[in-house]
Amino acid sequence: MIKACVVSIGNELLNGHTTDTNCSYICGRLLSTGIPVVSAYTVGDDIKQIVRSLKRAAEDADIVIVTGGLGPTDDDITRQAFAELLGVRLQVKSALLKDIRKFFSDRGLPMPEKNIIQACVPKGASVLENPFGTAPGIFAKMKRKLFFAMPGVPVEMKEMLEKAVLPRLAKKGAGSFTIVKKVRCFGMGESVLAEKLGNLMDRGRNPLINSTVGSGIITLHVVASAGTKKQAEQMAKKDVNRLRSLLGNLIFGVDDQTLPEVVGHWLLQNRKTITVAESCTGGLLTKLITDIPGASEYFTHGWITYSNRAKTELLGVPKQLIEKYGAVSEQVASAMAIAARHKAKSDFAIAITGIAGPAGGSKQKPVGLVYISVCDGADCQTKKCLFSYTRELIRTRAALTALNMLRLWSSRAKRLKP
Repeated sequence: MIKACVVSIGNELLNGHTTDTNCSYICGRLLSTGIPVVSAYTVGDDIKQIVRSLKRAAEDADIVIVTGGLGPTDDDITRQAFAELLGVRLQVKSALLKDIRKFFSDRGLPMPEKNIIQACVPKGASVLENPFGTAPGIFAKMKRKLFFAMPGVPVEMKEMLEKAVLPRLAKKGAGSFTIVKKVRCFGMGESVLAEKLGNLMDRGRNPLINSTVGSGIITLHVVASAGTKKQAEQMAKKDVNRLRSLLGNLIFGVDDQTLPEVVGHWLLQNRKTITVAESCTGGLLTKLITDIPGASEYFTHGWITYSNRAKTELLGVPKQLIEKYGAVSEQVASAMAIAARHKAKSDFAIAITGIAGPAGGSKQKPVGLVYISVCDGADCQTKKCLFSYTRELIRTRAALTALNMLRLWSSRAKRLKP
């Protein structure tokens, strides 16, 4: 089987200033063509280190995909490293230089002299077109190994990968088809969920089931490999159905569906409306809901009642209720939801009140304590949660849990399944 390795170049990837999203995107796209990535390296802007990493990558795999270091500045040295690896010199491509000059002139700008380096390509190598920028890619062969260099700017990299790299690799993955389906879950810890799945997550199994976790959302990746695309699709579909049977309503979506998207779709389909009243999440729940195109069809109002005074003056939560139970309490959360729904005249209301930290907690009410209430007019359900870790994660978990509570609301859970 043909294998690939990804090499990400740039000091910014090593000093924490930039997250390497390119690598994960490339790995996923290559796998979908039947070419698994077996290793990945991150290296700074140093020619010797880059060349050493390229050699190691070539030892690991048949295809080496490189991103970053193709800009015009002195620290962009990927093309020089390629030339050293291949044992050749850089050559100025006149047609390429003309295209770069045109890129600037079309925008009414003079081309800086430093951009000339972007028209330089190792002798014998090919150019990969970049329609979105001035950094062309590079394609080279060495001892039956294939090397591709692409810009580090994500939008430029993705366009080049799709239009110039993957078409060249299409035949390389022939004879082996890999289908990846994602099943997205919420409401259970990863280890408990893994116990439910039993031997379905065995490492030698095909399809292989991997899991990743972020903000409480568990994504199960079903990776099926077969001799034909149809066989791989059938294998993946069979396992997805098994997961549905085992996990039931823990599954909220498939592939790239999000909780806000799934909940919004149901609200839209059933012509229901929703309003929210937030305290500790400070508008995050509103943002998640309105991030979905078309949310104006079902989202009516949002209140950020961060202070006790706001809860009382804007929503009408009785001052005595807050004094007796505290702003972070089941009683206040319920009162917020009931009042918000009444004022907005919506079908549903969600209210959140809690302590996001890092300060403000006590022994009785620690940081991470959150009360979430969902109300539909006939009933009001309030959940006590205790989230951990950072302020950001507490707020995110609270907002997602609120959406999940609405998804699972009473008998509507069945109709909200993806």
